[in-house]
Amino acid sequence: MAAESATAIPRGQVDLLDFIDFSGVECLNQSPSHSLSNAIKQGYREDDGLNLESDADEQLLINVPFNQVVKLHSIAIKGLEEEGPKTVKLFSNKEHMGFSNVNDYPPSDTIVLSPDTLKGKPVILKYVKFQNVRSLTIFIEDNQSDSEITKVQKIALFGTT
Repeated sequence: MAAESATAIPRGQVDLLDFIDFSGVECLNQSPSHSLSNAIKQGYREDDGLNLESDADEQLLINVPFNQVVKLHSIAIKGLEEEGPKTVKLFSNKEHMGFSNVNDYPPSDTIVLSPDTLKGKPVILKYVKFQNVRSLTIFIEDNQSDSEITKVQKIALFGTT
């Protein structure tokens, strides 16, 4: 069972977890009792019983700064079939974004997650758009069932330094 849920690291890439500056990580519209730590931190993100949940509506806005410049290759997002994220917009090096200005900028890439990719399968990004990444903003716009709450079990970023 654990082997099925494990995220396979793409060949030649590493899990960028060790390069995340956790002191600067923030998530807007997260439920106080189901915070971003559950989906992004080592140990927590492997526990299917823990998840990040949206609070007021289905949207989440996550800013992930890195402690050095990275090249982002792919992202794996694990979520529940009904409440898992669907449309995810990624912004490279756009710090301090909020819900009021997230639509003012074109995303570096947009991915639409299917129930299959929500099992933690890495989605390859437009690599040329993510060559010198100091921070990544992840905008989860909606979820699979258009419900009020989005639940994310795991977010993993893969690339090189």
